[in-house]
Order: sequence, then structure tokens, then C-alpha cells
Amino acid sequence: MVQFLGVISDFPYAFYYNEGKPRRVVVWCANDYLAMGQHEKVLNAMTQAITRVGAGAGGTRNISGTNHYHVLLEQCIADLHDKEGALVFSSGYVSNEASISALASHLPECVVFSDAHNHASIIQGIRNSRAHKEIFRHNDPAHLRELLSQYPKDRAKIIVFESVYSMDGDVAPVEVFCDLAEEFNTLTFLDEVHAVGMYGHKGGGIAQRDNQSHRISIIEGTLGKAFGVVGGYIASSADLIDFVRSFASGFIFTTSMPPAVAAAALASIQHLKKSSIERQRHQETVAKVKKRLTKAGIPYMPTPTHIIPIMVGNAHQCKLASDRLLKEHNIYVQPINYPTVPRGTERLRITPSPVHTDEMIDDLIDALKSVWDYLYIKYAA
Repeated sequence: MVQFLGVISDFPYAFYYNEGKPRRVVVWCANDYLAMGQHEKVLNAMTQAITRVGAGAGGTRNISGTNHYHVLLEQCIADLHDKEGALVFSSGYVSNEASISALASHLPECVVFSDAHNHASIIQGIRNSRAHKEIFRHNDPAHLRELLSQYPKDRAKIIVFESVYSMDGDVAPVEVFCDLAEEFNTLTFLDEVHAVGMYGHKGGGIAQRDNQSHRISIIEGTLGKAFGVVGGYIASSADLIDFVRSFASGFIFTTSMPPAVAAAALASIQHLKKSSIERQRHQETVAKVKKRLTKAGIPYMPTPTHIIPIMVGNAHQCKLASDRLLKEHNIYVQPINYPTVPRGTERLRITPSPVHTDEMIDDLIDALKSVWDYLYIKYAA
């Protein structure tokens, strides 16, 4: 049993069942970035809550489904982002889709300016709103400015973008986008799902790290990645939260998050607001992995974040590499192919955690070199 940073399970080990027979493998692609899904405080909070109030919420948030744990969680999230209010959804996908759809459909003649690499949930929310949209080149302020300048300042507008992009691990120019929003009188909607818990003095994300949270109209996040549980949320002004609560069908007509899940998420956020050791150890592990990959000549995208895309560049080889890592080396890394990423950029997406040991890193590098040689995959130049 591993006991490290409050983690009490065998994570990042898991059992791979092949023909009914379990085999212990090391997981290198989980989004439980800080292993909080295995933290004793989180597990204890969930266990105590389920014993106290039962398994399910018993209804939608507006009809008997609001428990005190939901109220406390939303207050905690609002404080995390230094906002007046917050609203919890059943998933990060739903929080994006429902919130964007409600906002853009009810603001008169609204125009949505969306980054070209935005997540499917954002794209679906814009589609469902039927608002006019403009797609700006990925992380390109000059192109965004060009598009914004084509519309009157008094027309309703929303800039929607992510802070950390999940497949390339790159970071948006948050401050510059906020400058443009103020110049052109535009709302900002920032998806922080891959950054909350990970960056900022309280774990509030990239906007908090860069001292820009107060300039963002709506911050969207997830409880299912660094916080280790499940669910999504938005944080914003009290009036805007009331608006989404009243008009977002994805919130109104969905059974509420189980109270025990809310309790677990609450415990996770409360812990990471005060503790920085998980983030520190995590960044140390990420740096070690990147250094070892460079030394071994394994080609990877040099991201400024915790997401490490190992580039293969061929869908067939990418799948073979993933299969061989699992079957021959007991390492699980999921292949990422089209349409998630463009053809020719197929990759293995590595996400180190604070509980990956030096021995696990050694095994990973040795396994990658073996697979690269076996499949004749190109090394870095």
C-alpha cells in the first residue's frame, strides 16, 4: 500500500484484465493529476457523507435535490476563484454546454468568439445557442482583434477560450485576451478544467496564477481532474449565476450531483487551497520526465504545463506503441489519434502525478526506447 501525500490506495497502479486474468500495470495517462481521487481526506469525506445522507440526491437542484453539501461546495468554489457565486453541474461537459448555450441564446444578437482549439463541449454549447459565431486562430490575439473590430462595441459579445489545452498542453494569453475584452466591451468565458487545482496560490488555475481572475466574467472548471472526483462548475457574479441557474436546461432538468460526491469535492478543494505540496511534487515529477525524455531522444512537445504529448505522427504506429507498452511493459498510455488531434500529429499523452516514483519513470523511459526501436519510430533529431 502506498502512503504518500495522503494517498492511501495503490494509484497509479491499476489492474488490466485480459481474458479474465488481472495484471498490475502503471497508469501514465490519468487526469487525476494530483492523485486527489485517492486522498484520505477525500475518501473519508465521501464515506461519511454517504453514511449520513445516502447515495443519491433525490431530485433536481430545484426540486428536493439541493443538499447542504452542494451549498457548501458552491461557496467554496466561489471563494477559490474570488467570485461572488458558483453553480455546480453534473460534469465539466455539461457546465460548458449548458452555460454557454443559455448565455449566448438569451443575449440579444450575441456574437461568440471561439478559439479554434476549443473543447467539443464549448462547440456544442455555441451550436445549441444558435448565436452567430466567429472562430479565431488558436491563441492568436491579432486575429481575435481583427474579428472583434468588425462588430459595434454595444453589441453583445463573448470571448470563449481555454487556459490549458488538453492535447498540446499549451497556455492561452489570458491577460492579452482580457485586454481585448475590455477594449471591445466583451464578456469572457474561460475554461480552466486542466488548470484548476494545478496552478495559482489557491489552485484557482492559470487566471489566478497570472492575477487575471478578477477580469474574467465566467470561469468554468471541473471537479473530475485535479480535484479527483466528478462534476463541473462555473464561478461568476451573483447575477450571472442566478441567470444561468434560471435558464440553463442542462442544470434545471438534470438530477443533482450525489451529496457524497459534493462532499468529496469540497474536501479536495479545501485541502488544495491550503496545501501546495501536491503541486510542488507534481511539477518536480513532470520536470524529471521531460528531462529523461530529452536525454533518451524520445520526441515530445515541449509544453509549459503538466501535459506531455509524446509525438508518434502515425495512427497505426501510435496504436501499436500503446498496445505494446501495455502488453509487454505493463504501462498504460492511451493513443490519441484523429479526430481528437489532426492527422500526422498522433501521440501518446503522458500525465505524470506526484505519486509516480523515480523507478516508474526509469521503467517508462526504458519501455518507450524499447517500443521505439521495435516499431522503428523516429527519435528526436
